[in-house]
Amino acid sequence: MKTKLHELLLDNKSAHVLYAFNSMDNYMQTVVRYILDGVAKDQSIILIENEKYLPYIMKELKIHLTDKEMVHIHIVNNFDFYFSTGSYHPPAILGHIEKMYKPLLAQKKSIRTWTHVEWSTIEGPLAIVEELEKVVDKLSADMGLTIMCAYEEDGMPESLKLSLLRTHKFLLTDDGVVYSDYYEVENKIEI
Repeated sequence: MKTKLHELLLDNKSAHVLYAFNSMDNYMQTVVRYILDGVAKDQSIILIENEKYLPYIMKELKIHLTDKEMVHIHIVNNFDFYFSTGSYHPPAILGHIEKMYKPLLAQKKSIRTWTHVEWSTIEGPLAIVEELEKVVDKLSADMGLTIMCAYEEDGMPESLKLSLLRTHKFLLTDDGVVYSDYYEVENKIEI
């Protein structure tokens, strides 16, 4: 069953969505639409993005948003977020997540996150990625968060693709959103 992303987000309190993209033009359009939709719904936006792409994204957003609306967007450098300890280290990443979300949740704000994960720089076993995505999936469900995980698909190892399909209930494609046939409902992780 295919649906449009905004319809999915209207019908679900939380969503953990995988966006495996191939076209940088589509990527840029999608991230901007995702943020604009969240701001229109008075959500706080956490944008975890590559510093190379931020100027383009911010330029596009400033065309559509007022300075007052731009305050809803919290920007985090994705390299600092994922590699603050020098390597892809899930406990450090979870610490960043807690630090970012806690103040916004205390304000009773609905939160929408866009995170650009650059898998090609991940060293070490891909099982670490799957474990972190399982925890993020549980956080999304338990805390009512909308989290978009964007990975560049080109050249992605098949093992990583399968891992991501198992840990994301929804998949965003250029045609809309579909359910992952591989999603494991038993993604029950105690945190």
